[in-house]
Amino acid sequence: MGEFLECFRPDEYVDSLYDIDLAVLKSRGYQALMLDMDNTLLPWASMQIPEPNKKWVETAKSLGMGVCIVSNTHNPRRLTKVANDLGISSVFKALKPRPAGFTQALKMLGCKPENTVVVGDQILTDIVGGNWACMYTILVKPIHPREFVGTKISRLIERWILGLLGDKTRSGTNVGWNKSEERDTK
Repeated sequence: MGEFLECFRPDEYVDSLYDIDLAVLKSRGYQALMLDMDNTLLPWASMQIPEPNKKWVETAKSLGMGVCIVSNTHNPRRLTKVANDLGISSVFKALKPRPAGFTQALKMLGCKPENTVVVGDQILTDIVGGNWACMYTILVKPIHPREFVGTKISRLIERWILGLLGDKTRSGTNVGWNKSEERDTK
């Protein structure tokens, strides 16, 4: 069971996007970021990107990092508006954790998996997909409690998985919680 659980284990946990040190990632050779949209970049079903998240994306771009939203959304109009507002690319109907959306984003960014970071709030989609694609994965806390009903069901499974994981980051990464020692998956 131990090896099976490794696909659910992120490389790093943080409270929010702005707790991710982009300069450190860049110094480690990461050139691109794939971001989940809902409850990672902005609240679910919202069009309002929190100002700290806008600034974080701008910082990534100023460091020369490629940024792409990889989302399972079926609302391309909303995703396109959010991506355009940030001046970044996007992939909709990514069907995460399947590899197709990640592969499409890699082509758009002109990057290799080993130089790419996946950031998202869900283990079963963002983290599993990024791990399967051999990318560095960062799990963030959801930024708002409102979410799709299917996600609420996934959160129950995630709590169980987190309990089984014990040490929640992959061995060798030497990275754990940034700021908070507890994860709230409401």
